[in-house]
Amino acid sequence: MPNGQLKISTISNVELVNITSEIDKILQSQPISSGVIHLFNPHTTAGLIINEGADPDVCLDILQGLAHMVPRNLGYKHREGNSPSHIMTMLTGSNLTLFIENGKLQLGTWQKVFFCEFDGPRTRSIRWKIIADPQQPFANTLAS
Repeated sequence: MPNGQLKISTISNVELVNITSEIDKILQSQPISSGVIHLFNPHTTAGLIINEGADPDVCLDILQGLAHMVPRNLGYKHREGNSPSHIMTMLTGSNLTLFIENGKLQLGTWQKVFFCEFDGPRTRSIRWKIIADPQQPFANTLAS
C-alpha cells in the first residue's frame, strides 16, 4: 500500500487550490492499475472537496456561499479568531476516497479535486494512501 504526503502552499487567506494534477502525478509514479486513493487533510482549518473545475467562477461562488453561511463577525469565543475557518472545514470535510481504474483517477467530466484553504496563507500537507484492488493490483507487471 503506497502512501505519502503532498505539500500545498496557499497564497490567500481563503482559496480553493486545484490539486487534481498533483494527484495524477502521484498515480503516474505508482504501479497501481485499479484501486482507490484516500486523501486525508490533517488540518482543522482547511478542507478537501470534489467540484467543478472548468469554470473558475464556481470556486468563487463556493467561497462566497461559505462566507455567507459562516460570517466572520459572529462573536465567536475562540481566542485565535479563526472559528469561521473551523466551521468551513467541518462543512467541506477532511478526507476523500477516489477510484483508480487503468492507473487513472476516475472523476466526472467537470470534476476536479480541490484543497480548501480557510486560514492562510500557509504551507500545508495532505496525506495519501493507495489501496490496490486485490484482483488487479499492478499496472505494469511483466509476465515471467
